[in-house]
Amino acid sequence: MKKTLVFSIALLATATISNAQDFAQANKSIDAEQYEKAKSELKAIYQAKPSNGKAAFLLGTIYLKQNVQDSAKLFFDKGVSASEFSKLNQIGLGQIDLDNNKIAEAKTKFDLVLKDTKKKDFEEYIYVAQAYMNADKPNYKAAIEVMLKAKLNHPENAKVLLALGDAYYGDKNQNDAYVAYRDAYKFDPTLIRAKMQSGVLLKGAKAYVEAEKALNEVVAANPNYGPAYRELAETYYYWANNQPKTYTQNIAKALEFYKKYMSMTDYSLSSRMRYADFLILAKEYKALEVEANKMKELDNVNPRILRYLGYAAYENGNTDLAIKSLNDYLSNPNNKIIGRDYLYLGLAKIKKGTSADGKTIDATLLKEAVAELNKAVEKEVIIVNEFNAIGAKFFEQKQYKEAASIFEVGASKSDNKNYLDDNLFYGLSVYYDNNKNGVKPNIEDLQKAEIAFDNVLKSSPNYQDAYIFKARCNRLLENDENMAKNYEAYLEKITAKGAEEMAKPSNKSKLIESYNNIGAHYANSDIAKAKEFFNKTLLLDATNAYATDSLKSLK
Repeated sequence: MKKTLVFSIALLATATISNAQDFAQANKSIDAEQYEKAKSELKAIYQAKPSNGKAAFLLGTIYLKQNVQDSAKLFFDKGVSASEFSKLNQIGLGQIDLDNNKIAEAKTKFDLVLKDTKKKDFEEYIYVAQAYMNADKPNYKAAIEVMLKAKLNHPENAKVLLALGDAYYGDKNQNDAYVAYRDAYKFDPTLIRAKMQSGVLLKGAKAYVEAEKALNEVVAANPNYGPAYRELAETYYYWANNQPKTYTQNIAKALEFYKKYMSMTDYSLSSRMRYADFLILAKEYKALEVEANKMKELDNVNPRILRYLGYAAYENGNTDLAIKSLNDYLSNPNNKIIGRDYLYLGLAKIKKGTSADGKTIDATLLKEAVAELNKAVEKEVIIVNEFNAIGAKFFEQKQYKEAASIFEVGASKSDNKNYLDDNLFYGLSVYYDNNKNGVKPNIEDLQKAEIAFDNVLKSSPNYQDAYIFKARCNRLLENDENMAKNYEAYLEKITAKGAEEMAKPSNKSKLIESYNNIGAHYANSDIAKAKEFFNKTLLLDATNAYATDSLKSLK
């Protein structure tokens, strides 16, 4: 019996060591972003020992990374009832709560897990912090709080410091992130990700030369570490966009390194989707269309492929396919919809409705397009920054009504980087659209245009031409009092800038316009003042018929 007992203990020890090695290999695959390989390894562990909840948890976290929440929840639910490491799965379910905006429920789960941890434990803290960081709406401050608690008991644990560095990095605390990554690599020089993250920090600081050097050192240390190639790809992408002179050269390098990254990970559907996302950033739409069709061959039912097909189809000139693909994607409420989905649908409808010569657009499609653009901004307000270029195309074609409908969206968002331009061009578009023969001025639109010019003046009070256009709007509104006030405000601003400004040829016609309109305003109430302004016109243009005739009628 004694021999049997010793033999059993030896087997148990061997199995424990083997199990630990299996997890070590799976974690290595996860870190290398070889997710399909990791899933196969973890499924083998789980099938061999379903009572081990850690395999279920890690499988669930991979599925969350791949945006497959149903499969993730399936494994977390299984793992919760496991006899070992079951509490880890509460962390996974907590991240799902975060993704579904159930913040209190998530925190309750996290607190219960951390409450039972022992002083020697640290993985639970890392996984909770990662749940906060990987959620759809990351909470980096909560992650920092969790990891600082872990650091108290594990001040020299490289994995703890790496997770703390990630939390600081997400919170845009570059200095503390650098210290955490530096110390993590110091305590464990095999932790190649910590070394890589130092290069990532340099990329974020736009120190692209230094980032390139740091990441190449990672590649030299471990040529098989795929994520380093992805970071190099992203470094060259940002380098290209922030230094336009380097664009062609650096975007080519970015694509080359991303292909290298793909070859170092896998060509699964999820990896292809990551590549497709990068192709969108790099504006490589021909390649995106090829990739989307390859993904369709792999999985014809995955809805995200419709997004890629829609984007590529629009950029490559197939508006009908773009509209169909994006409508199909947006019609499913279970899909994770982003603002850009609506943006592309709106753009596709504009393109479809615009005539070949670009001079006319179908009113119904334009109305639908503007509705899509508003939905895009509701999802992601930053997208409004892209509307200025759309409105500008209409404005250049003198399609002022259409331009106004686009500029109006941007003019309503004060955090829009084109806020002033959008307000200015919204006001101009409305004015020009209403200043046409045979067109009855739209009172509401002209009043909104005047507000838009006021918004411009709040930020640029010396922009005198805004007063000219406010005056013109009021002339169309037949509000002579406000018209005269704005022309007088224009004269005050330009006079204050001195004789040189007033003498500019571009201002001569505006001065004459102001003098004549103010003179006409005073003609019925203050003849002396009216004459004064008409005479100012004649000083600039001695043959001006309107001023000459008006002075004759006032005698």
